Amino acid sequence: MDRRSWLLLALLASIWGASYMLIKIGLRDLSPEMVAFARIALAAVVLMPIAAAQGALRGLRGRLGVIVLVGAIQVAGPFWLIPAGEQEISSALAGILVATTPIFTALLAIRVDHEERSEGMRLAGVGIGVAGVVVLFGLDLTGSSAAVLGGLAVVLAGLGYSIGGFIVKHRLSGARPLGVVASVMTASAVLLLIPAVLSAPSSAPGLGPLAAVAALGVFGTGAAFVIFYLLIGTIGPARTMIVSYLAPGFAVVYGATLLSESITVGTVLGLALIVGGSWLAAGGLAAPPARTTPAEAPPLPACEAAAIPDSAPRRASDGAHRESRRHASTR
Repeated sequence: MDRRSWLLLALLASIWGASYMLIKIGLRDLSPEMVAFARIALAAVVLMPIAAAQGALRGLRGRLGVIVLVGAIQVAGPFWLIPAGEQEISSALAGILVATTPIFTALLAIRVDHEERSEGMRLAGVGIGVAGVVVLFGLDLTGSSAAVLGGLAVVLAGLGYSIGGFIVKHRLSGARPLGVVASVMTASAVLLLIPAVLSAPSSAPGLGPLAAVAALGVFGTGAAFVIFYLLIGTIGPARTMIVSYLAPGFAVVYGATLLSESITVGTVLGLALIVGGSWLAAGGLAAPPARTTPAEAPPLPACEAAAIPDSAPRRASDGAHRESRRHASTR
């Protein structure tokens, strides 16, 4: 990769890693429902015009039900669960726990997708990642039952990302990734509109929380996807997915330096085990797939994921499908 690509990759990881810090700031005056709705709605405003201008919405006609289902499972649900969890745990821990998505993908694939079935080092990666989760819950989330529930909420968000990825893969094949993301974001905003209104603050929120949520939506969810697809078009999806393993590190650094969160030995150990296990579970030691064009590239979890659409809309190779599962951890 050239220097520009490395800089864009680092920028993308730093933006997605900052999402958990911005969520924590937004929660000072806003409810989890409001934080989730605002970031999704702002992202839809950014992405929908771009998708429409590029003709990326073609192929989605008649698939409204699937779009809404993916929105509920892979975006609206996780984007609410993560702020709900962060009410009880640090932003750093949230950023690490979200990286469990490839582990869930490998486990679910045993029953629902033979192409994603784990064996060898991929299966070992599942075990390593699970050990990392146990370390975090055993060492860093033992203070109260509320902290345990907060951690479980974030892990459940990772499960939602994974399930949504399988739905996208099997039900939205042939659709352009950018169009899927924009449409799912729009549907998710509609789903969260009423809960957000019902939980709106009684007084005007502070400038800091408002700015944090605005940055989360416009940059952390909207502009970041533009950078993501730009990278896929220049260096390919396999190398672009490196961002999934850089973002949790940024989340830990931001939490420690800007929010004065405590970083323990358990945090560092859990980070290493979960990120390393996720990398192996996603086929990190497999031969990289051939580079694809943006139209063929696997969509991220339509989140932050994302992240973030985790399937290849066009079957370039099994390797491309595996690479699509790596993203997770962004948005």
